[in-house]
Amino acid sequence: MVDSTPFLQSHSSSVEGADEAAVQRSFSMQLLQSIVVAAAWFFDGQQTFITVFTDADPKWKCLDPVDLICNSASSPCALQPGSWAWDSVDTSIVSEWALECKDTILSSIPASAFFTGCVVGALFMSTLADSVLGRKLLLILSCLVMSLGGAMTVLSPNIWVYSSFKFISGFGRASIGSSALVLSMEIADQWWRDKIGVLGFTFYMLGFLTLPIMAYNMGQGLSWRYMYLRTNIPCLCYTIFLFCFVQESPRWLRVHQQNEDNLTKKDAVQYTSFDWLSSLKMLCAAKQFLWRLIAVMMASFGTGFIYFGLPFTLGDLSSNLYLSVALNALSELPASLLTLLLVATMDRRTSILILTTIGALCSLACAFDTVGIANRIQLAAEVISYCAACTAINVMLIYCVELFPTTIRNTAISLVRETTLLAGAFAPVMAVEGKSNRLWSFGFFGLAIGFCSLPFAFLPDTKGKDLVDNIQDEEHI
Repeated sequence: MVDSTPFLQSHSSSVEGADEAAVQRSFSMQLLQSIVVAAAWFFDGQQTFITVFTDADPKWKCLDPVDLICNSASSPCALQPGSWAWDSVDTSIVSEWALECKDTILSSIPASAFFTGCVVGALFMSTLADSVLGRKLLLILSCLVMSLGGAMTVLSPNIWVYSSFKFISGFGRASIGSSALVLSMEIADQWWRDKIGVLGFTFYMLGFLTLPIMAYNMGQGLSWRYMYLRTNIPCLCYTIFLFCFVQESPRWLRVHQQNEDNLTKKDAVQYTSFDWLSSLKMLCAAKQFLWRLIAVMMASFGTGFIYFGLPFTLGDLSSNLYLSVALNALSELPASLLTLLLVATMDRRTSILILTTIGALCSLACAFDTVGIANRIQLAAEVISYCAACTAINVMLIYCVELFPTTIRNTAISLVRETTLLAGAFAPVMAVEGKSNRLWSFGFFGLAIGFCSLPFAFLPDTKGKDLVDNIQDEEHI
């Protein structure tokens, strides 16, 4: 009789090897798709801060080198026409549309319109990822609207049309961060889920960092429209790639299927008709989660003033704009690394309270006029404040993914980001007012992040807990 043991052992070994290879392929595919989804943050970062350069006050010069009145002027507004000129007319909307001597609020309208669009977009689109569209389709739709709105700004003949296109771009941008974060983390396995979340923030930093490079090229005579084309055309290509090669969240598919299976045919028609509001209704009905959401939204609102406001105040520190923005962008890299360290070693609540306190104190330190070495210290304090705010927002978003179940997760995170963007809608106005008195910018930003973060002390911690799908499953937290 032939001994079949070697054959069985060989067969068992081959099956185990095939399973291991399949697991490895599945892991590699999950990792690759999570990275592709997280890359959406790159374009989010570009469109969020692009107006720091396209709407900035460009450099000007006196046409007569010996004109003492012109050379002593800090602004061209009081000078006679023909005694001065821009270094390059097309580098900013301020020079192209002659906004330099208009109301200072006027030049802040496009940035505020963008963030207002983000707020409105979040109101209309925040629930779609949890209900009708899912994570993937909402991310694709958001990227498409943002890139098309941004690309159409090159057709703007005046500031009002430009602001309208910025509003459309902001409307689309509203759900990109939340959808990309939730989708990438739900695709990922538990042990590297937080790392994927931090990867998205790193892509955001890289997108922000490309802006000073493009703006420097603009300083060589290129139009501000160049920046919008260079940032939005790649985003359109990315959207097509996303549609073709990324899968939907397995968690959302499972929960969505369960919800449909639990409905009668009559209820299913009603559910489908009003499905886009279902997650918001569930969130409002669950008082425990509603109060948690309010506390996180308050902290997010205060942090948003530092995060979105400080880049618009860099010129007030009498430093090189390109260098200052590059330092702010680079500060997101240590912020990402610090986020990775904090989520691995410290509970979320304590981390956020420490970070917001540091951000508040450093921002307040920049609220007073200084010269010389003190000015350099203030620039360092501004970078530290911005880095602390970046890290706080990063930890806050990862915390929200863990705090809320799948049925309301994207809605909750979108609302949290919406309050950050709401602060961003007011931050450019406060930054402009701070040109005459820094207490209106740095002082206000510091107080906002300090006081708004206090309710965070009463929230539970989620470190080490797995994601859950339904509100009932989260009652043990």
